[in-house]
Amino acid sequence: MLACDFLTVDTVTLARLYVLFFIGLDRRHVWLAGVTAHPTAAWVTQQARNLTYQLADGGQYTFLIGDRDTKFVTGFDDVFTDESIRIITTPVQAPRANAFAERWVRTVRSECLDWTLVWNRRHAEQVLSIYVEHYNTARPHRGLNLDIPDRPASAGDPSGPIRRIDRLGGLLHEYQRAA
Repeated sequence: MLACDFLTVDTVTLARLYVLFFIGLDRRHVWLAGVTAHPTAAWVTQQARNLTYQLADGGQYTFLIGDRDTKFVTGFDDVFTDESIRIITTPVQAPRANAFAERWVRTVRSECLDWTLVWNRRHAEQVLSIYVEHYNTARPHRGLNLDIPDRPASAGDPSGPIRRIDRLGGLLHEYQRAA
């Protein structure tokens, strides 16, 4: 099952940016679809197409949870329907119906965006893509028994020294076994 939603980011110049993201509910994997100041129907539909190409086989997911935002147009729904993914629209004023997406918004805000001054769309894309990579490959999740969404094939030597990797100027820390 997939969930999708928009996240808003305000820049230093007080411009509002809209971030479309998707999250897989099984492993909490997040796909950053795109960042724009003006989400049009064509843009949202194209981002849906891009996601279906990334998924390569829509058979893995059978449902998409989305809210009643007017940005989710018929073309957006048609892209997923063509991949045999059924759209589930949340009830009016029911944020718990899309809880995984809402929780990810809270997480990205508290761990990244509240600590970063975003200058423009390009900067927002850069910051969010680094955070999404960290979220998918290094951040442990309680819902996954402290596992990460994208587990690497080999963890390396379990007795080797540990090194710290700073991301986003030291805002995020990742720990890996040294080779």
